[in-house]
Amino acid sequence: MKKIFDSLSEQFSRTVTKKYSTSFSIATRLLHNSIRQDIYNIYGFVRFADEIVDTFHDYPKEDLLNRFEKELYFSIKQRISLNPILNSFQKTVNKYKIDTDLIKAFLKSMRLDLDKKIYLSDAEYKEYIYGSADVVGLMCLTVFVKGDYAKYSKLKSSAMYLGSGFQKVNFLRDLNLDFESLNRTYFPGVDVKNFDEKSKTQIIIEIENDFKMGLKGVFELPNEARLAVYTAYKHYNTLLKKIKKTPSLSIKKTRIRVPNYKKMIILINSYLKYHLNLL
Repeated sequence: MKKIFDSLSEQFSRTVTKKYSTSFSIATRLLHNSIRQDIYNIYGFVRFADEIVDTFHDYPKEDLLNRFEKELYFSIKQRISLNPILNSFQKTVNKYKIDTDLIKAFLKSMRLDLDKKIYLSDAEYKEYIYGSADVVGLMCLTVFVKGDYAKYSKLKSSAMYLGSGFQKVNFLRDLNLDFESLNRTYFPGVDVKNFDEKSKTQIIIEIENDFKMGLKGVFELPNEARLAVYTAYKHYNTLLKKIKKTPSLSIKKTRIRVPNYKKMIILINSYLKYHLNLL
């Protein structure tokens, strides 16, 4: 009967992915069957933790995060949780022996979101991004290489660059939402109230370098993961280009999006490149 519960747990993680992120869900469907569910399991875990600190404003968020973390480590040790999201995540953690230091770093950044509003130094900024994005990429990389430490070590740096780039694009896209709704400013030295073209350009140059360094590793990923990660990269790069063309004043007032028809074009082009052995 445990198999039924595990199956239901993983179904829940798939549903969470599809409900919360259309773009990530599309990219995940491009993964090989052998690893797709494990990425759903990782996404479900990070999404729930993020929801606790970002949206449950009418509830004791710190207490909820404490309980979530305590149950997480119990589930990894005992290989079961009555929380379906944690039950599916622990299965992936144990299956691939995902480094718990990555999980700890992620939860540390989530805890920062409980109270920290401004990042004043590059060191603080980089530490937050490492925990909130880089380590998630490394968890996924562990799955992509199926626990092969040599491959993991070779691709680790690229995965971190790509994770950082994705997160910084999210910060730019959500600049107004983070500031107005959550009173957060992630970019050190940037005055959101007076966000200008100079600040925008500096951030975009930083992201473009992250993407340049991260893309190198995408082409070296195993076949089971390459198409999906490349498609995710193309989506974020398209979003970045749209942000680049958007005046800084408009970025402060609206959330930039990639239309669904463009997402489909990205998907088709990526699929064709992959099957023509151009990736």
